[in-house]
Amino acid sequence: MPTYEYMCNKCEHQFEAVQSFSEAALDTCPKCKGSVRKVYNNVGVVFKGSGFYKTDSRSTSTPAPAPAKTEPKPAPKSDS
Repeated sequence: MPTYEYMCNKCEHQFEAVQSFSEAALDTCPKCKGSVRKVYNNVGVVFKGSGFYKTDSRSTSTPAPAPAKTEPKPAPKSDS
């Protein structure tokens, strides 16, 4: 269940409440019984694991392209 942060409009008391998505938002301050509002903050994202690479979404059954063929250079002529 998510944790929501609230702030009282009257006394500026800040508190958190653990609520389900279906519950109604709180509307009274537990300290002074004034009206409250939700406080929205930036969400921190933490990526755990070895990382994300551009090859993670590629299919492994696709063969790699063959290297380009190069013709051998002719041997230098010797003047003997």
